[in-house]
Amino acid sequence: MFIAQKLKQTNIAEYLIYMWQIEDLIRAAGCDIDKLKSNFISQYQISDDDRVKLIQWYEDLIGMMRDEDALEKGHLQINKNVIISLTDLHLQLLSSTKEPFYGAAYYKALPFIVELRNKSGKTEEPELETCFEALYGAMLLKLQKKEISSETGKALEVIAKFLSLLSNYYEKDRNGELKLDD
Repeated sequence: MFIAQKLKQTNIAEYLIYMWQIEDLIRAAGCDIDKLKSNFISQYQISDDDRVKLIQWYEDLIGMMRDEDALEKGHLQINKNVIISLTDLHLQLLSSTKEPFYGAAYYKALPFIVELRNKSGKTEEPELETCFEALYGAMLLKLQKKEISSETGKALEVIAKFLSLLSNYYEKDRNGELKLDD
């Protein structure tokens, strides 16, 4: 919860990937708050008050996952909303003549995005979701100590730079510092 709050304020891309990890962590614990408490939450060196807040946060997420039929797969609506917000900003940035570097970063990443969508068979999936899934999948492979080809590594690097740029624009927009109108 505390990490999520900080990331949501500082780096929306990292926040989304973190929240996907939390969804998977909850699933790994069988959506059981007692397992989360004993195997995960107990490891935190936090005050009793913060522990109560953290447990409540996990309980709320489990409830949302149950309500949204995301106990086994998929993402919570709160996380889908991040993709929607980022997609809206992405489209605004692409249509603006004031941010040509963003368009250049996107068009550099686009061939990799198209290739990933074709390989996954998810051609109707939002482009940004494809990007996040690629980075999340690579992170999982690294955690499993599995190799990533140099070609895939290069693609991931381009996609990561693109998402980092979008995340920076998101922060500027949230702070009222982004002016895209001509």
